[in-house]
Amino acid sequence: MNEPKLLQTPLTDLMEELGGKMVPFAGYSMPVQFAPGVRAEHLWTRENCGLFDVSHMGQARLRGADPAKSLEQLVPGDMQGLPANMQRYTVLLNEDGGIIDDLMVSRPDDDGLVLVVNASCKEKDYARITSALAGQMDLEPLETRALIAVQGPKTPKIFAKFMPAACDMVFMQCGHFSLFGHDVMVSRSGYTGEDGFEISLPGEHAEAIVREILSDERVQPIGLGARDSLRLEVGLCLSGHDFDESHTPIGAGLAWAVPKLRREQANFPGAARILAELANNPNQKRVGIQPLGKAPAREGTEIQVGGAEVGRITSGSFGPSFGGPVSMGYVGADHAAMGTQLDLIIRGRAHPAKVVKLPFVQQNYYRGKGT
Repeated sequence: MNEPKLLQTPLTDLMEELGGKMVPFAGYSMPVQFAPGVRAEHLWTRENCGLFDVSHMGQARLRGADPAKSLEQLVPGDMQGLPANMQRYTVLLNEDGGIIDDLMVSRPDDDGLVLVVNASCKEKDYARITSALAGQMDLEPLETRALIAVQGPKTPKIFAKFMPAACDMVFMQCGHFSLFGHDVMVSRSGYTGEDGFEISLPGEHAEAIVREILSDERVQPIGLGARDSLRLEVGLCLSGHDFDESHTPIGAGLAWAVPKLRREQANFPGAARILAELANNPNQKRVGIQPLGKAPAREGTEIQVGGAEVGRITSGSFGPSFGGPVSMGYVGADHAAMGTQLDLIIRGRAHPAKVVKLPFVQQNYYRGKGT
């Protein structure tokens, strides 16, 4: 049987030209790494500026009489309180309060809301939104646009010459800016824990724009491998791995994404279950787990206490900036306290580990002068 042909982003040809090792990811051909390798790309991003093609993710506009109020029927975040030129993280819930996906919601202009969803479940997300909000809202996927992330401590200095007005924003602000003569939507955010921008580009001009950015020697293309280790070090979830529809925001360690106002209103999907978990603790919690040896614990690794299984690793790798293996996973609530000693069953042998506070590496978001 023939495998389905992989989709391409507006930057696929350029990523191949730059030496990207292309692999299937969420139905797309995406670069997992470039010639320097994952570790070097990871460290480059922490120290300089890394450029990621993330055009496989879903970008869409939600339009209607009151898109923020309508979207609150599906998410536990305060969307009506989202100011102009700001972005907010939230989660899309099923009817039982389980997490279908996490997403970014922004208000960069007066044309409804802009959503950015994960590539692996964007069709499911769109179906959930269009079905639940039928007759209230119109959802328009922005399929002709590209999306890049530029991340790292040197990013603002580099973009001061490319797009100076955007450098006045702080973390989670967004808006329209001119980049090499093209209108782009920009948010000061990202998935690495570093300062930087996510930039939505017109697809037909994306390659030319990215070539201009890469003309600065402080910017290097970075693959999905380093993107994964970067986000893991700073404790950020990977949709479909660190949570799925069996987990609520509470068990997933995302209680902060259910603000006080929405808890009081209790009018989002699965509110009774989520509020009960807030009051009484979920059965399992996502925690940071530090293996105490040199062996990383990969996704699916069994977690034991006293020879009995208490959970599973959901993300695990070597943390180049941390200098050792890092992981996250779910354990029973009675084993989630900081410092709890665990055993990770790797290749049939028990390896010691402990529950630690996330993140493993400090997040360096720009929140204004003096931060």
